[in-house]
Amino acid sequence: MNDTMKIFIFSFFLVFQALCSVSSAATGGSIYDKFVDCLTGPGSQIPKDQVSKIVYAQNNAQFSSVLDAYVRNLRFNTSETPKPVIIVTPLEEAHVPAVVLCAKNADIQIKIRSGGHDYEGLSYVSEESSFIILDMFNIRSIDVDIATETAWVQAGATLGELYYRIAEKSPVHGFPGGVCPTVGVGGHFSGAGYGNMLRQYGLTVDHAVDARIVDAKGRILDRSAMGEDLFWAIRGGGGGSFGVILAYKIKLVRVPKRVTYFRVERLLNQNATDVVLEYQKAVTTMDSNLFIRLLLQPITPPSIVDPVTGKKIKQNKTMRVTSIGLFLGEKSQLLPVTNKELPVLGLKSSDLTQMTWIQSVLEWANFDHKTTKPEILLSRVPDELKFGKRKSDYVQTPIPRDGLESLWKKMVELGKVGLVFNSYGGKLAEIPDNATPFPHRAGILFKIQYSVSWAESGEEAENQFLTQARDLHTFMTPFVSSNPRQAYLNYRDVDIGTTDNGPKRYEQAKVFGAMYFNNNFDRLVKVKTAVDPDNFFRNEQSIPPLSPIRSRKHVAKL
Repeated sequence: MNDTMKIFIFSFFLVFQALCSVSSAATGGSIYDKFVDCLTGPGSQIPKDQVSKIVYAQNNAQFSSVLDAYVRNLRFNTSETPKPVIIVTPLEEAHVPAVVLCAKNADIQIKIRSGGHDYEGLSYVSEESSFIILDMFNIRSIDVDIATETAWVQAGATLGELYYRIAEKSPVHGFPGGVCPTVGVGGHFSGAGYGNMLRQYGLTVDHAVDARIVDAKGRILDRSAMGEDLFWAIRGGGGGSFGVILAYKIKLVRVPKRVTYFRVERLLNQNATDVVLEYQKAVTTMDSNLFIRLLLQPITPPSIVDPVTGKKIKQNKTMRVTSIGLFLGEKSQLLPVTNKELPVLGLKSSDLTQMTWIQSVLEWANFDHKTTKPEILLSRVPDELKFGKRKSDYVQTPIPRDGLESLWKKMVELGKVGLVFNSYGGKLAEIPDNATPFPHRAGILFKIQYSVSWAESGEEAENQFLTQARDLHTFMTPFVSSNPRQAYLNYRDVDIGTTDNGPKRYEQAKVFGAMYFNNNFDRLVKVKTAVDPDNFFRNEQSIPPLSPIRSRKHVAKL
């Protein structure tokens, strides 16, 4: 019996078990009681003595700590934030099908959380009256096989854990994922994922070669069993629309024994504008081994001392441009590139630091590689939590000098919102726009992330900072892509549209779907219609099926 047949038989058994158990629990009792009765019914993969360890009702003493552990944005951790009726934290993959089927037959929405770095909290907050969180943080094994240059990594693992396990096995292998080590694999991969090696190696999902997913029928499917359409969809279309991602198999990439890192700052009076103008031209032609991120921030420089009076003189707000670079090679190889392509930046040998790839991971995560051991990447505790908002844009033509100067004025005026420019091109641009659902490839110079974080609680502070982010996004309209104005799915932004998953769900989703996926949106809708016609896996920005809306009560009769 082959693996596919085993998966089918196992999943069919779970479907039968769940449908039977839900009928026995269909009268009386709470949602929790019905759900637990279903989970522990005849033939369940979840023993009754494990239920208390993985299923948390709101009256459980540990409920709040389990919920809060993976909330990364304090905007979605207030007393007014809607809370799930149940949190389920499965211990192994075999637990997940029963969770899906029992939630489906209880007619309750399920939200899937793998890391919590969801800028709008859609993986753990809902506008529906009742919902369950399926939290994958226990399902996080990583199996690295250097002989085949592959790894299986489960959805609840973090990027930091993945990078550490790769480096543990080999000093000359790495993976082109994000730079924040506490990001969860499930969301990062299924939303496409990118990192500081994208110009040489493309996106994270360009290196996914297999996957395991639990579909709406409770089946555990690998690539062969799910088919190429669904496998295409979960490599950039967002896993939460199609099922529960259990794991991805990835192809590792080769990295040099030594890479080169740099971080240099310029203020406006130190030719920062010229640096940004030069950067926009260089990203189309510079060596694909080089990735540069620009951080653009309004700041107030420290006071200076008047040499005559000795008094401190306050300085006016200005802009700071920080260039952060990773080069897949030694600095002797990098200097000829930067001297040619980025002469205004004026990098010197003393600005460049050679290190191992895993040490560069530490630097990009804001750790000092000289004083911090790679084991810090195994920590699942994030930086200081704050309130925050993120937005995104794509730039296709260079922003001219007068445009940049007006941008600096606007950012100083607003005072808090920063921008991040991420260089595109190289290998990323060579891959067809429809190879995965992620369409932002050829013709893109760089991606913009709008970033604002604050520590003050309360509605007044939130409105103030959200307004700043939205104002800057509006201001940038003439300088970014249009028809559609493109956006990045993993920088989730509900400002660009949501769906109530009602009768007009396709028309509603088309608005943000065109921005996230361009011409790939309708193919995602077709895949959704085929694999989840009843729209069980849904959220406020999910892919809708084209099938008619029916009551989900009918599923118990199937």
